[in-house]
Amino acid sequence: MRGLLAWVGIPVIVALHHSTASGVDFNKEIRPLLSNHCFECHGPDNATRQADLRLDIRPSAMTVITPGKTKRSELIHRIHSNDPDRIMPPPDAQKSLTNPQKQLLVRWIKEGADFQQHWAFEPVQQEISKPHRSDNWSRNPIDHYIYNRLRSEGLRPAAPADKATLLRRISFDLTGLPPTLEDAKRFLADESQDAIEKYIDQLLLSSAYGEHMALYWLEASRYADTDGYQNDRTRHHHVWRDWVIMAFNENMPYDQFITDQLAGDQKPNATLKSQIATAFCRNHRINSEDGSIPAEWHVENVADRVDTFGTVFLGLTVSCSRCHDHKFDPISQKDYYELFAYFNNNAEWGVGPNNGNSPPFIEIPPAWPNISKDLDKPVRPEPLRLSNARQEAGNGLKRPQPGSATTLMVMHDLETPRETYLLNRGQYNLLDKSQQLYPTVPSALDFNSTLQPKTRYELAQWLIHPKHPLTARVAVNRYWQQIFGLGIVESSENFGVQGSLPSHPELLDYLATTFIQSGWDTKALLKQILLSATYQQSSDVNQDLIQRDPNNRLLARGPRNRLSGFALRDQALVASGLYVQGIGGPSVRPYMPPRIWRSISNNSYKQDVGSKLYRRSLYTYWRRTIPPPTMMNFNAAGREVCIVRTEPTNTPLQALTLLNNKIFVESARNLAQQALQQGGESNTKQIEYIFQTILTRLPTQQEIQILTESLVLFQQRYAEHPEEASALVSVGESITNERINEQKLAALTMIASTIFNLDEAITK
Repeated sequence: MRGLLAWVGIPVIVALHHSTASGVDFNKEIRPLLSNHCFECHGPDNATRQADLRLDIRPSAMTVITPGKTKRSELIHRIHSNDPDRIMPPPDAQKSLTNPQKQLLVRWIKEGADFQQHWAFEPVQQEISKPHRSDNWSRNPIDHYIYNRLRSEGLRPAAPADKATLLRRISFDLTGLPPTLEDAKRFLADESQDAIEKYIDQLLLSSAYGEHMALYWLEASRYADTDGYQNDRTRHHHVWRDWVIMAFNENMPYDQFITDQLAGDQKPNATLKSQIATAFCRNHRINSEDGSIPAEWHVENVADRVDTFGTVFLGLTVSCSRCHDHKFDPISQKDYYELFAYFNNNAEWGVGPNNGNSPPFIEIPPAWPNISKDLDKPVRPEPLRLSNARQEAGNGLKRPQPGSATTLMVMHDLETPRETYLLNRGQYNLLDKSQQLYPTVPSALDFNSTLQPKTRYELAQWLIHPKHPLTARVAVNRYWQQIFGLGIVESSENFGVQGSLPSHPELLDYLATTFIQSGWDTKALLKQILLSATYQQSSDVNQDLIQRDPNNRLLARGPRNRLSGFALRDQALVASGLYVQGIGGPSVRPYMPPRIWRSISNNSYKQDVGSKLYRRSLYTYWRRTIPPPTMMNFNAAGREVCIVRTEPTNTPLQALTLLNNKIFVESARNLAQQALQQGGESNTKQIEYIFQTILTRLPTQQEIQILTESLVLFQQRYAEHPEEASALVSVGESITNERINEQKLAALTMIASTIFNLDEAITK
């Protein structure tokens, strides 16, 4: 609001007490309006602030607002002005207020202009009042919060989903894999009241659970098998990935999970396992191009750690403060570089070596991970063999020889801390040396003045303090997003002023509180969600509900989301019998176009052979510059930077992938071969075998009729064109039974491919 204070001739009397009016809600209605229309010029950013007016904090805002008196409030005069030089927001900002928005501001001021702290910075309510059970639908406290919101919106919950639907939904949500036929038969035959709970417990104990949970963390942690940038050289980081799988399978408390990854090297009696965990901080890209300036890329590496820390643990866009004060959230540029100071002391040089990992790194025994007990023993710094960063980065590293130890990039601070300064415009060589900065948490999050962390370990302890307003909320929200497709806070990456408001704020705090009180028990949290009536609703929807709640934010129906590219590929492998189990180890290179890498480098993609082709998609080699196209077609994160939420899309490429990608064709062929050998003699029996294997249910009579008619057409086609049948059944490295008629196999392969492409098969 340009020149606003200059117009005000006399001081405005500021109310001493906040209004307690229950009409207009500041956090829900007023703050978002001010943030979208005013904060760019009248918000936290000191450099772009106009007229020295801040509308994000009460004392400054009250210079243009007189609570209860709109005629004495300059803000009201300005938003209603017809003078283009006086109206706010100014016309050239292209952020004009609508009449309802103006009326809302008038109402707010009439009611006392109540200001509230941004909801995400308020303490988590430790004593959450659980709604009284007043319905016959709720099964646990989650349902009470959902039911009360539905009732206030004039909606009712959907009917329960059938057991076959729940079987598939639960299996994919906990393991990322389809249920086995044996599990399906056992579960569907179990008529006990705790059948669902027993099935959940079974899956939580499976090794596939840890693999599935790790996938989400790898994307958030920007894990990849290469360094990125132009050279994009291979790195050896799979040991950290395997540590993540192990942590989830062992149900490591989330507070320890955080601490080990941020500062496992600084823990009292640090172990090799906790050292391995700190590779989380080294998952960023590393530049090894000729002519790279070490100081520049050191800054980029540290900035990536800060940005990832802010997104993953705080749910805040702290990266916006690298070059200037945040325009919407109370995070200054000084705050950013004080966070920067926590991660600025790693004994690294900034650029990568010619090959191998960038120091500091540790050597991992060849027997990893079959030595987990030894990994828990305390270690001293000497056996870790931390390499000298400058010397090793300059000379390059030798690749580990077969049978030798694997190296892993980790965190290890210098004995003498690096000096940290604010960088003007975020540039590495524009240091503001007027003031040295030291590790300090943002003042907006200083919930306990006695906690002033100075090391990464102390920062982790600050993060997991029960009174921290963000850590538990951010964590449970992402787990909710993982299950339902959307978080309670839809913008899971941004809990700040520009982020989404929680759809069920009391539920969010209830989950955060119980998560902390349970000892940060992730499995217990997921089990509570999956046992809720909310989760177990049918996903059937009517036109009225689609119009009122298209994204299912109110949860008047069960979750129904498309499977990821990882889950779709794994489903095909499991159904076809090609799936090769095995936890951990180096990444594998399954089918991909042989020339796919040529657009970036002279290197050709070297496909693996044998069982490595059929390992779980989690273990697929991830090159940052050219990620696996099957996964990217289904909206996987690229892993160049931290990503905690991707937007789903529906494109023709997805259907083409499922129809033509080699692994899906080969899986369809192997499943068809099984049907011919084990399904029975008739077309109907063979179709039923394929259908039930993929969808864990028998087809309806109408589905049988449609598929049988299609099968006959395919049989006729391949009888007339046997060369096409031969080409189809030759796709993939797995062996085809020569005694099976190729035309029959090809026709049934197309039926299997069709079922793999059904909407029911690609969703959960």
